[in-house]
Amino acid sequence: MRAPPLPPPQPVSRRRTRRRKSLLLSFIGWSFAAFVVLFLVGSAGAGYVLWQASKDLPDYESLASYEPPVMTRIHAHDGSLIAEYARERRIFVPINTIPKRVIAAFLSAEDSRFYEHGGLDIQGIARAVFKIVEGKMKGSDRRAEGASTITQQVAKNFLLTSDRTLDRKIKEAILAIRIERAYSKDKILELYLNEIYLGIGAYGVAAASLAYFNKELKDLTVEEAAYLAALPKAPNNYHPFRQTARATERRNWIIGQMAENGYITKEEDAEARAKPLAVNLRPGGAHIFAAEYFAEEVRRSLFNAYGEGKLYAGGLSVRTTLDPRLQKIGRRALIDGLVAYDRKQGWRGPVSRIDVSGDWGIPLGAIESASDIAPWRLGVVLSMEKTKAVVGLKPQRKQDGKLTEERHAVEITLDEIRWARTAKRTEPKQMSDLLAPGDVIYVAPKDEANLAGVWSLMQIPEISGGLIAMDPHTGRVLAVSGGFSFAMSQFDRALQAKRQPGSSFKPFVYAAALDNGYKPTSIILDEPIEIEQGPGQDIWKPQNYEKDSSHGPTTLRVGIEKSRNQMTVRLAQDMGMPIITEYARRFGIYDDLLPVLSMSLGAGETTLLRMATAYCMLANGGKAIRPTLIDRIQDRWGRSVWRHDARECPGCSADHWENQEEPDVPDDRNQVIDPQTAYQMTSILEGVVQRGTATSLKKLNRPLAGKTGTTNEEKDAWFVGYTPDLVVGVFIGYDTPRPMGKGNTGGAVAAPIFGNFMEAALADQPATPFRIPPGIKLVRVSLKTGLRASPDDTAAIAEAFKTDEEPDDAYSVIGFSDPYAQSSDARQSSSGDAWQPAPTSQGYSGGPGGLW
Repeated sequence: MRAPPLPPPQPVSRRRTRRRKSLLLSFIGWSFAAFVVLFLVGSAGAGYVLWQASKDLPDYESLASYEPPVMTRIHAHDGSLIAEYARERRIFVPINTIPKRVIAAFLSAEDSRFYEHGGLDIQGIARAVFKIVEGKMKGSDRRAEGASTITQQVAKNFLLTSDRTLDRKIKEAILAIRIERAYSKDKILELYLNEIYLGIGAYGVAAASLAYFNKELKDLTVEEAAYLAALPKAPNNYHPFRQTARATERRNWIIGQMAENGYITKEEDAEARAKPLAVNLRPGGAHIFAAEYFAEEVRRSLFNAYGEGKLYAGGLSVRTTLDPRLQKIGRRALIDGLVAYDRKQGWRGPVSRIDVSGDWGIPLGAIESASDIAPWRLGVVLSMEKTKAVVGLKPQRKQDGKLTEERHAVEITLDEIRWARTAKRTEPKQMSDLLAPGDVIYVAPKDEANLAGVWSLMQIPEISGGLIAMDPHTGRVLAVSGGFSFAMSQFDRALQAKRQPGSSFKPFVYAAALDNGYKPTSIILDEPIEIEQGPGQDIWKPQNYEKDSSHGPTTLRVGIEKSRNQMTVRLAQDMGMPIITEYARRFGIYDDLLPVLSMSLGAGETTLLRMATAYCMLANGGKAIRPTLIDRIQDRWGRSVWRHDARECPGCSADHWENQEEPDVPDDRNQVIDPQTAYQMTSILEGVVQRGTATSLKKLNRPLAGKTGTTNEEKDAWFVGYTPDLVVGVFIGYDTPRPMGKGNTGGAVAAPIFGNFMEAALADQPATPFRIPPGIKLVRVSLKTGLRASPDDTAAIAEAFKTDEEPDDAYSVIGFSDPYAQSSDARQSSSGDAWQPAPTSQGYSGGPGGLW
């Protein structure tokens, strides 16, 4: 057989093609295998990285109970804001109270697809990657565009650091996905809008709205909301003053995004873009003018009660007792009184001198001046004539702290500087007697409402003082002025300064006597008295204010009205200092008064607040009260955590009216003295105004009671007085005690301030008589003798007697005994131990009132 023929030989090109296909299939197979291997390795590596990043992730569930640091806000009794305290100025607002306009602005600026993605915005990430690659190809070193969602920012701000590392970004992405699964979109947005920092110390949109525009969120316009939304990226890059153009550009871009996303119309878009960037920065410090001393005392109280953390981050809401109207009246009255006294001391010269030949605004602006003494202004004398001078005013500062370019000048005349006596105590005859061009001085308008009117030369007083106004029934402090200027001195003379009250303490010596068997008509000897204080000690010889002035036997009432020192010492000696010490403690004036006779004349140191509180107890019928500047404190959730009035009233919370009896709230105030004693003392203190040391107050033509106080050498001047429903205390003196000059007594210096305050505070209120408690009898007696008055006695008064008291038909004199009190029972030892007075004609320490 013949073998089959061989196939014809194939071309070389076909053999090569088949070989190439085989190699390609092998390459694809190996590539696929390599890809699978690399994918598995990469997946394992990525899984390992994710596992490593997840191991130490913070607990995102803590966001459910997160309480951000919130500022503490202090309000007056009418709800107006006084001050805010915070490390981070934040006001937490629920998402349902944030206006849709504000939410739209932030979504348009930060995360327009917030309600669509699940925590990571893939489109945004892809866009950011593309921009990075594009930038690198072009050689740009511009910072890469971010692609973080609002959820990622919440994860970073609440749970992570701000480090720009891959590890942090991975953790941020993991947490964002987990947060989206655990919380609603609204909850995430609420956390974000309350946490973000928006510049100038403001955290969260509510605080930023107040800080930048002095508005609540609901009042923001489209352009204002858009500007706030521009700030989270970099607040300093969009500062409203330093970066105005850049901030406006960013704001307008966000407005455009709001229109593109359908949140606003094209018309609103165009209108908002056309408006300039205008901010109205909120002032710091006390928001009620003249309330700085009050706010500082409240701050100290909160710090002592709750600590620094709660004060600056706890979100407390404090409703205080401050009456803004009375506060302004009190500050005005005190300043006017201090200036009136200081002007009598003469002119001390200009504040400084500067060159006015060139641009005087810059050197004048560099001189520090208090920020809380408006309408006073610092100025410099530019030119002078014989009877007038032109004064250039210190340029005002803008809200960003820069000086304005404007210059203001006012004119002062010779009549407005006549008070400024020269060194020779002579009145200036021409302007050059007192001033020269370049002198830096203070000036102020005579009428605050008319800045274009007459201006006067002013001088910062060296003297200082304090004023306090209280509700006598509750102890609520309605106004506090602790000095001329809080910016110059934060020391509060009304609440902190301890000074000798002088004769303003006497009413409590006499109240102790009335509560222990004495009567307003009891006769006390007004004659010189000498007290031997023990071996090696000088003999003490108390004198009346008018030296060498004694009036013989005088009624107890007149002893207070005329403020007789000798009578007071004799009464204290007859009654015993331990009783006075007890009553001083009971009224809260002193915690432990030294039982020596000089203390009966107010030689011990106490505060104006304590004195005013004690007078409240005389005004309210002898009821004990606790002074307070705070009515109520609430936590961040609105729960009351403290109330000054802690009484319970179950009937006050009725759901509806069913003709039930009105609730009876118990009066839990302790009775300090007999109500009849309190009224007797009030009646006597009315006599101080009508016939005594404060007759200048008669012009007010309304029932007033009060007592002057003047210490040795007129170093301290006091007046504490009251109407049935308002107690006001005034203290005047140098911070470093020194004589104020003969005649500058409580009646001459402090009482006029009290009068000016009362005149303005009670201008719209009718005159109200003091309430007379049951059992009081009003009997006509002789003011001089205290005996029943005859029908033709023109000097008779209606004296208040208790239920079991009657006027005397004859009198005996208290204190008519050995004037040197030499007995061993009426002597103080050299060691300072308390001594007991020898018994005299009426020497008993008990009586109808007893010692409660």
